[in-house]
Amino acid sequence: MCEVRLSGIRKVYDGARAARPAVDRLDLTFTSGELVVLVGPAGCGKSTTLRIVAGLEDPTEGHVLIDGRDVTAMPPAQRDIAMVFQSYALYPHMSVFENLAFALRIRKLPEAEIRTRVEEVAKNLAIDSYLDRRPKALSGGQRQRVAIGRAVVRRPKVFLFDEPLSNLDAKLRGDMRREIARIHRESATTSLYVTHDQIEAMTLADRIVVLKDGTLQQVGTPLEIYQRPANRFVAGFFGTPAMNFLSAALEDAGGARAARGLGFQVPVPSHLDGLGKDDRGDVVIGIRPEDIGLDRRADRVPLPGAVQLREVLGAEVVLHVASPAGEVTVRADARTPGRPGDAVTLWLDPGAVHWFDARSEHRLAS
Repeated sequence: MCEVRLSGIRKVYDGARAARPAVDRLDLTFTSGELVVLVGPAGCGKSTTLRIVAGLEDPTEGHVLIDGRDVTAMPPAQRDIAMVFQSYALYPHMSVFENLAFALRIRKLPEAEIRTRVEEVAKNLAIDSYLDRRPKALSGGQRQRVAIGRAVVRRPKVFLFDEPLSNLDAKLRGDMRREIARIHRESATTSLYVTHDQIEAMTLADRIVVLKDGTLQQVGTPLEIYQRPANRFVAGFFGTPAMNFLSAALEDAGGARAARGLGFQVPVPSHLDGLGKDDRGDVVIGIRPEDIGLDRRADRVPLPGAVQLREVLGAEVVLHVASPAGEVTVRADARTPGRPGDAVTLWLDPGAVHWFDARSEHRLAS
């Protein structure tokens, strides 16, 4: 177990347009034994960050510390890390056993210890019956297990995963997510995991690091990220279907403060009561599809609309509704009525609303 710290990491690639950093002033500490997921859209800097930790990229500025030691100038082989890539990167001419044993032989470990470690890891990953096969005789999921096993068998200080499940189908991704979670739980090795998949991030992470355009947006547990997103980008990135965003203006309504938009009016919660009193103040309210229903309730806010599309997802249904405020997505029980063309009234839960400044897009609620 060890701590990984990034201090002032900045990376600018030669020839980049207007010298825009791929990673900009990143300060992060990954505590011993935790699994941290770096997530964001393509080009946000998550893989670059991982490669800097691995020593495959040199930072333009800043330092990388592993277990309190500055490794910024050290080659990858001296950092005691193990990396699993999106591609399996197996040696095609070697058997599964030899692929797993390769790094241990480079370290000149005794043959008996090599065999013990390889057989133990192979058994844990359910690939012990394939040790004599070459990679071409394995399925995609089996190859990825070998790639993970090759990292695990080394017993490194840090595991680095760079979108390791992207090449697998949905079922195999689910199986391998559980396998990676089990390996991390049993080894308690500090792990950094890069993905663009929010489901992987939410199900695997002890903490999530959200990046956009090379800059840090938020760090928190999966629950914190989901329940209290720091800005509109984070709020929209997490959740399936994505959060609904409705534009509104703050104004007085019968002695109380309210956010009025096209077709709706949401009361301002007490902890935001002073918001926008000096001017009208434009806001964006965010509400998740599961916090909207079609059943009339006195404690909810109505919004008229018409169903455009109904998606049946087994036990659930997703309704896409055209409203005066724009398209709104609703996630509900599959028995919920509403067919394309039906006029409906949506009932928004005001207690589940997320408040964002319309200009900065930062969260307004504390």
